[in-house]
Amino acid sequence: MSGIQCGGPAPDFTLRDQFGQDVTLSSYRGSKAVAILFYPYAFSGVCTGEMVGIRDRLAEFLTFDTEVLAISCDPMFSLRAFADQDGLNFPLLSDFWPHGEVARAYGVFDETTGAPLRSSYVVGKDGTVRWATHNAMPEGRDLDEHLRQLAAAV
Repeated sequence: MSGIQCGGPAPDFTLRDQFGQDVTLSSYRGSKAVAILFYPYAFSGVCTGEMVGIRDRLAEFLTFDTEVLAISCDPMFSLRAFADQDGLNFPLLSDFWPHGEVARAYGVFDETTGAPLRSSYVVGKDGTVRWATHNAMPEGRDLDEHLRQLAAAV
């Protein structure tokens, strides 16, 4: 897995969230650091656990200076059902079509499964990648470390 390099610019994107609203990464430039969490599949065990963990700590992830964006290749309507089922009230972005385009731009699209790898990036207010981590499929993320890195990027 290659991923993108820390210190370089984060590839910009515009994706639809679970409500059909466009979310553009560069719209946060100059105002917020952003945690981008690629996850393989809505409704799967580890992914559900991670997203519920973020929901439970949302006040820590979302401040005046920070934002969290979760990205999968699931269709927008699946993401809406996933969000409704588990009370996920933060942006779940659909990289469905062109399928995996954003995950490919970040170097984390698995061509065999057609889904992103379990990878995370923290993008500073200046639009540069400050931190990246890649977890094996069965391993959940360390949300404490994500929060430390996000706070450091502010």
